[in-house]
Amino acid sequence: MRPALDFNALRVFIAVVERESFVGASKALEMPTSNVSRCISQLEDKLNLQLIERSTRHMKLTQAGHLLYTRAKPLLEALEQTETELTLRQMQLKGPLRICIPNEIGPALLGSVVADFACQHPDLEISCVTNLSGFESLRDDLDLAIIVSRGQMDDSDCIARHLVTIPCTIVAAPSIIQRYGIPSRIQQFEELPCITTVSALKGAPWQFVNKKGEFETIKVKGHYRVNSGEMAGRAAVSGVGFAILSKQACQPYLNDGRLIEIEFEQSVAPLQLFALYSDRRYLPAKTRALIDFMQQKLSNISFATTKHVASGD
Repeated sequence: MRPALDFNALRVFIAVVERESFVGASKALEMPTSNVSRCISQLEDKLNLQLIERSTRHMKLTQAGHLLYTRAKPLLEALEQTETELTLRQMQLKGPLRICIPNEIGPALLGSVVADFACQHPDLEISCVTNLSGFESLRDDLDLAIIVSRGQMDDSDCIARHLVTIPCTIVAAPSIIQRYGIPSRIQQFEELPCITTVSALKGAPWQFVNKKGEFETIKVKGHYRVNSGEMAGRAAVSGVGFAILSKQACQPYLNDGRLIEIEFEQSVAPLQLFALYSDRRYLPAKTRALIDFMQQKLSNISFATTKHVASGD
């Protein structure tokens, strides 16, 4: 009889996959890198399979490793969810809970969610602020920060839990198309007028995903910078330049012809909403409960109702 898999070993394996390195997993799990490596080796020995191809520069999942990750991830999440529910039954959530959500997209997506959570837990003292500081928010004695990201996230000492993915697209007004034509390559945006961000997403280059699943970045010509998805949408409709907007947010403009969607071989990297909290071993039950609640509610949201979802860059 084959010995049962160790759930702790699976947790370490998942951390390595998601952090894309043994060092990143060791930081997330607060354990020595040597222990992480030994744990993965023992797991591979138990399965008699190679799960991760290692090299001096990078690591890559084998086919067996990919299968194990896709099967084990939801199982462990279900166990963690069960643990949370059992814990919540034994204790009452109370005390201060300080959170930060991003401007504009935060109230649109999370305003009702946070309010509903507050109604369910009246003994909590919830303080919620809105800004776009992201990682820096956790340095101000906050329990949880909700951030918007596109493409690969920066390395951080924080734990990021994915909440929702928001598909995006490139659009332009008919007047812009008449003036500059329809670009056929994403590299053309280096010379074309583009609407970008001031501080949201750190004014990052536009990011795309090719057919191999790899990220490609373009340093666009950002001659009009805003800090608001609503402002970006209005500017695009007015013919200021090309813009990245959430598909649902700009759909009415596409339907009535005020904006034209431009597609390429590469797809626009979607916006990702993450719950960010400090890298510590024991996440407070009230913080975990809010994250679980957000994830559950956001999974049921139609983005057709989120009119003011922020533009990409």
